[in-house]
Amino acid sequence: MLEPVPRFAPPGDRLTYHHSERRVRGSIGDVVVVDSRRPMLVWEPGLPVPFWVFPLADLVGATLRPAAQPPDPGTRAGSSFHDLAVGGLTLHNAAWTYPGDLFSETVCLAWREWFGQGIERWYEEDEEVFVHPRDPFSRVDAVSSSRHVVVRHRDVVLADTRRPVLLFETGLPTRYYIPADDLARELLIPSDHHTRCPYKGTASYWSLRDVPGPAGRSIAWFYPEPLPEVANIAGLTAFYPERVTILVDGESVSPTTALP
Repeated sequence: MLEPVPRFAPPGDRLTYHHSERRVRGSIGDVVVVDSRRPMLVWEPGLPVPFWVFPLADLVGATLRPAAQPPDPGTRAGSSFHDLAVGGLTLHNAAWTYPGDLFSETVCLAWREWFGQGIERWYEEDEEVFVHPRDPFSRVDAVSSSRHVVVRHRDVVLADTRRPVLLFETGLPTRYYIPADDLARELLIPSDHHTRCPYKGTASYWSLRDVPGPAGRSIAWFYPEPLPEVANIAGLTAFYPERVTILVDGESVSPTTALP
């Protein structure tokens, strides 16, 4: 079953979709695999982020072959799977087609960051996009605040500020970004962990000094060069409430398993 926009209701058991006017390109190495001025965004049941779907005619640098070993029926919302051939490279099950007349003569392509193989680099117009397509119905707002935010690990204060930037992201808990001058910087060491976000950019991480193992690892993150939309979080640090105690105006922030 299909449900057009608006995209505000929970996905339920339906595919939801939205026609986009943005030019989208995807490449593997130096090969442009797809170049489309008429992509569609599709949300599968139970998934919070969309995928791009393209007209088959916009597949310019690759060919599709029936999947040699398709996944179990029902995977990817009942899709039919294909292997993607790019030059001498074959990516198994890296393309699929959704059922229904609306998706006739279209194809969806895997993201390497999601599936371990697939399209390596994606662009909306001339800006690179990471991890997954940006949801046009999601907002990310970074707002300066005067709330009093204190972060503790056990009885040790890691941060204390009255000038945080609060980041509000649709569907996710509020994050509290703390200026570098308000951190107990001597208690933190850089981590070798990095993640990417389509809305904020590439995150670096802090671990706790002198706390070995998972308890001290990647306890907080920051964006050295965030995307322009959230430029005011540059260099500010946010902590996982699962791993520390965060007090906002004296009230504890509930832990969550949401990603930064």
